[in-house]
Amino acid sequence: MANRKLGKPTDQRKALLRNQVTNLIWYGRIETTLARAKEVSSMAEHLITLAVRECDNTVEVTKETKNDKQQIVNLTVTNDAPSKLHARRQIMRYLYNIPAAKKDDESKKEYKERTKDVKYPVVEKLFREIGPKYKARKAEKGIGGGYTRIVKMGPRRGDSAEMVILELV
Repeated sequence: MANRKLGKPTDQRKALLRNQVTNLIWYGRIETTLARAKEVSSMAEHLITLAVRECDNTVEVTKETKNDKQQIVNLTVTNDAPSKLHARRQIMRYLYNIPAAKKDDESKKEYKERTKDVKYPVVEKLFREIGPKYKARKAEKGIGGGYTRIVKMGPRRGDSAEMVILELV
């Protein structure tokens, strides 16, 4: 299946699509042309399907460690299963990293403390919010895919390109 060229060289086209897919996942909706929306929708559906399949796939590991007083302590840690880790890396390879926004009433120190654990907030959003949401929807309605919706807005004034809103359902 050939991709749409969108009137751009390959490197620019790939960057544009990665940017729009990242923004669609981060903000939940974007405004773009119909041809771009169809390409972005296809890629976003693929990434969301990966997240839906692997969002609950974790493994509990028990480790024995020594503390300061040389006592043996059992520590239980929840890790990603190998297949979830692979899916996470595939998604990280495609999406751009959007740093979490600093809140208005938040100091620099508070911001660093809040964001120190999350290096890739877009990927975390995909696995923690979007994946479980669509997994429940799939189980409830018995459908797979169909995570995006295209709403037509009419032609753009300058060049009459068909403008649409692409949003997550």
